[in-house]
Amino acid sequence: MTASVALPENIVSSGPRPWWETRWFVVAMVLLAFVPLLYPPIPPLVDLPGHMGRYRVELDLAHSASLQRYYQFHWAIIGNLGIDLLIIPIAKVFGLELGVKLIVMCIPPLTVAGFLWVSREVHHRIPPTALFALPFAFGHPFLYGFVNYSLSMAFAFLAFGLWLRLARLGRTGLRAIVFVPISFLLFVTHTFGWGALGLLAYSAEVVRQHDLGHRYHRALLKALPHALVLSGPLLLMLIWRGGATSQQTIDWFDWATKKLWLLSALRDRWQAYDILSATVIPLFLMAETIRNPRLAFSRNLAVSAIVLLISFLILPRIVFGSAFADMRLAPFFIATLLLAIRFKGAPDRRSAPILASIGLLFFASRIATTTFSLAKASNEQREMLKSLDHVEPGSRVLSLAGHQCTDDWAFDRHDHLGGMVIVRKFGFSNEQWIVAGANLLTLRNASSFGDFAKDSSQQAYPNDCHNRHASIDQSLATFPRAAFDYVWLIDPPAYSHATTAGMQLVWRRPDSMLYRVVR
Repeated sequence: MTASVALPENIVSSGPRPWWETRWFVVAMVLLAFVPLLYPPIPPLVDLPGHMGRYRVELDLAHSASLQRYYQFHWAIIGNLGIDLLIIPIAKVFGLELGVKLIVMCIPPLTVAGFLWVSREVHHRIPPTALFALPFAFGHPFLYGFVNYSLSMAFAFLAFGLWLRLARLGRTGLRAIVFVPISFLLFVTHTFGWGALGLLAYSAEVVRQHDLGHRYHRALLKALPHALVLSGPLLLMLIWRGGATSQQTIDWFDWATKKLWLLSALRDRWQAYDILSATVIPLFLMAETIRNPRLAFSRNLAVSAIVLLISFLILPRIVFGSAFADMRLAPFFIATLLLAIRFKGAPDRRSAPILASIGLLFFASRIATTTFSLAKASNEQREMLKSLDHVEPGSRVLSLAGHQCTDDWAFDRHDHLGGMVIVRKFGFSNEQWIVAGANLLTLRNASSFGDFAKDSSQQAYPNDCHNRHASIDQSLATFPRAAFDYVWLIDPPAYSHATTAGMQLVWRRPDSMLYRVVR
């Protein structure tokens, strides 16, 4: 890796800026990131309908007798409240469904803005190579529906840009004051965003202290007081997680799975295309940086990327009962490493426009395919949701969403579609996450629903699967019929019609069926 020095990063060429450094281009890139979610009325992100069910409970529990039959909601300060808090004022103006769409569709543009701001602060310009990082705003965690996490990472990169700017201006005293409340806001949005900002800020401060003349072992110590202004939420963390000791933290150092997370950093629908986008293109760009004497890695962002990589390697898969903890960092490690690449001095007049054009084409192609993928999923879900027109308000609905025996590359986007029963019918759905400390929703009379009270009871697998998951026939044969009013089969695998004896088919289409449980 070619280490940059401070002087070249401060060189800004005279004359007109190249097109990729202009303000109109930055605005265009931010606006382009809105496009994939303009069409879907409900963003078809895997977990999002389930989260929307929880939002409905928090908004309407106080005046809904139906919701009060099934749910409890107790407010507390935890590190996972981003959209849970934002939706309260926004839903009053736009309603729940449109409000969620407006919030969620802002996450990728905010992330793009954060990437570009960080690049501008570190390099004192936007290098053409920065465009290759922009597709990772639509990374695996966002498309999976980790919306509070994704929002917190967007805020983290924006805050990191501010951290770098105040340091560049010599306003470290003001920075110390400003970042105390920022750290608390980030923690409440999602703990990971706060943690990521801490890693980015500390690593950048180490490099700054080294540039001020301190050897690295001294710079590590000199940077600590600056980073400690972000440590206030540690007290909230201790209070929050102190009572959640029963939740598992497992699956450490699973290298095969970590390799998969890196390959699937841009996972969506088309495996070869997604892997090529996430690995081959970035690897080629990094190899070109090592080969080409005109290109280099900024020490500032290269160190930050290394710190994120180490954190990714150390993190287990499940932390306090929350899955995919390590996966969430993969796209941001890759993006940060790509943001570290720059030209030494002024951009080369021949190769820089070529790189910028390729980077823009890369971003535009990912925007186009993500837009198509989300539109296709949205159309499917729109048809499936017509079944809810035949569900009585306040009903208890068992949703069973079809899965493959092995994990298919394309997301099972309908896994938590049952959450829309809560959103639109103020009823009960069996796919909610009931994890102590992870969210604020709990169930009333959970024992009456047996093994079908919460996630992952909604997952229905083919009958010939040789795994530990319940098959579609097992679920249909064993669910407590007295506890449910309807069974909603969402893109189910083949099942025996004997298991639906005593149920009345109310509505069907090729990939969705609604049965009424007849008593």
